[in-house]
Amino acid sequence: MLIFELYAFGILNHTVMSTSFKPLGYNSVSPYLIVDGTQKMINLLKEIFQATELRRYDGPNGTIMHVELRIDDSVIMMSDATPAYPANKFLLHVYVPDVHSIFNKAIELGCEVIERPVNKEGDPDTRGSFKDFSGNTWAVGTQKNS
Repeated sequence: MLIFELYAFGILNHTVMSTSFKPLGYNSVSPYLIVDGTQKMINLLKEIFQATELRRYDGPNGTIMHVELRIDDSVIMMSDATPAYPANKFLLHVYVPDVHSIFNKAIELGCEVIERPVNKEGDPDTRGSFKDFSGNTWAVGTQKNS
């Protein structure tokens, strides 16, 4: 139904759909996390953000060569670390409907508190941040007037 509506309002046309350079519904820029323990990260992000797995390619040795997860309207990509591609660390910001419940869930699942959710003067968002087991920092925010 959504595709039909996009066509009807002139947002999409047949040419764009038939010659797309990326999968339908994907964003153009996706963070790529290289992790020691990708399956553990997948499980964590499913629990915290209700992430859904889109595509996955497992290696012959049981590692995850590539996986794509959708968190709300965004796609992130991940793979297990290798000697050629060691684990990396990112700071990622995610808007969520309820910053307090998401933050608390992350902490309950073993993430480390960096800053509890707070609304600072002049900032329209309530934000908090935590660190996952792999060393990535996740900043979560909710517009306070939404």
